[in-house]
Amino acid sequence: MSTLKTSVGASYAQLLGVGAYRPTRVVTNEEVCRRIDSSDEWIRVRSGIGTRHWAGPDETIVEMGLTAAEKALAHAGVSPREIDCVVVATFTHLRQTPAAATEIAHLIGTGGAAAFDVSAGCAGFTHALSLGSGMIRSGTARHVLVIGAERMTDLVDPEDRSTAFIFGDGAGAVVMGPSDVPAIGPTVWGSDGSQAHLIAQSEPWDALRGNPDMKRPYLRQDGQLVFRWAVWEMAKIAQRALDAAGLTPGDLDAFIPHQANMRIIDAMARAMKLPAGVAVARDVVTTGNTSGASIPLAMENLLSSGRAPSGGIALLIGFGAGLSYAATTVTLP
Repeated sequence: MSTLKTSVGASYAQLLGVGAYRPTRVVTNEEVCRRIDSSDEWIRVRSGIGTRHWAGPDETIVEMGLTAAEKALAHAGVSPREIDCVVVATFTHLRQTPAAATEIAHLIGTGGAAAFDVSAGCAGFTHALSLGSGMIRSGTARHVLVIGAERMTDLVDPEDRSTAFIFGDGAGAVVMGPSDVPAIGPTVWGSDGSQAHLIAQSEPWDALRGNPDMKRPYLRQDGQLVFRWAVWEMAKIAQRALDAAGLTPGDLDAFIPHQANMRIIDAMARAMKLPAGVAVARDVVTTGNTSGASIPLAMENLLSSGRAPSGGIALLIGFGAGLSYAATTVTLP
């Protein structure tokens, strides 16, 4: 019997560069409140959000992801032709097929890299990071481009008081490559489908076929139950990711959770007993909740502002619809 051959990759993977794109239009709480019964004070107290970016007609998933990717490649010093795979984390790409990743891979000039999308809601980016690390270590790819890109405004009802103020649009990207030393820790991930209804589209798209006069489907969520789940359960998952990497909260330079809500972020930091010197990402204040794009956007913000050092250790955790989650530790590019 013949023996199958297998590929052998790098001992470890690492982040080489990061890039971000925020739409040009900045939307204040006052503007959001023109269509919902709320106020700037109520929104800030409840979520910490002051402004968010909303994409215009030309700021598509592909265009935003492409710009973020170009910046990440420039930061990494890696050429498009060196990219072997492009993974886009998104659930707001309204074109069912083709994947946004294939278009970005072509437009950026990879010359035929493998490309596909990942749909895991707000945890999509951390899921995609795990896939990229596995490709590099298995030898399937040497360099992987991971992008989180979302147009949340396409799925949010602007008149829904529970969701209209929360979400924003944008894209963030990282370039991953081989490393001689450990630079990405183990991934702790999972899901709880029994609570899938807590964050979900109001109706499937095919419901429109039988009822063309029906209001188009929008994203709905049970904010209170999601808040409790995120605060109490995700702090435990974050600690498990630290334990898996052999780290303690005191070893961290930065904590970069999904930018869901300032109250959730602060509650998680307290539950984990993070030291005062750990930079906690709070990009949600000016960017809103951008789902799968929020972690790379927040990472870029921490690095460009100097609040977190290149080469520092960061804990990343994404969580949301599914309910799904994924957490890992990384050395910052």
